[in-house]
Amino acid sequence: MQNTKLLLTSFTFVGLLALAGCSFPGVYKIDIQQGNVVTQDMIDQLRPGMTRRQVRFIMGNPLLTDTFHADRWDYLYSLQPGGGERQQERISVIFNSNDQLVSLSGDFMPGVSRDEAIMGKDSGTTVTDPTQNAEQPKPEKPAKPGSLLDQIQKDVDKVETVPVPTPEPLDTSPQ
Repeated sequence: MQNTKLLLTSFTFVGLLALAGCSFPGVYKIDIQQGNVVTQDMIDQLRPGMTRRQVRFIMGNPLLTDTFHADRWDYLYSLQPGGGERQQERISVIFNSNDQLVSLSGDFMPGVSRDEAIMGKDSGTTVTDPTQNAEQPKPEKPAKPGSLLDQIQKDVDKVETVPVPTPEPLDTSPQ
């Protein structure tokens, strides 16, 4: 009777330890990464008209090449942090009959970083001329007389510019 009670208690204890080991706090669970790592910098380097070789140089080999859609490459990436929820990203690159890049589709878009999309600062993917967006300098407030900024400004104003000497050209005539 006592052996049966001891045996039952030990089996119960071992069973509880086995169950607790599956989700025991402090047990390390590895991150599982699968597919091609695709970053916003890679997408920003892609330009319409690029050849397949150029796209392969930037993005790497595609994870999927469909035999029925030979003009489309698919890049998939999934990450499951240890015990966390799985995150998946996808990008499809489409070529024309001349093997030139025509379009992109998927989770990444040119010109929009993940941080900007999350923060909601930029909802469109318009590309503008940088000379049009040049920020106008804001007028500076003058420093208070006698302050450290005023002293620094006076020291900067006293500096005289000195032209950089240019060397004499070498005589190239044959002698």
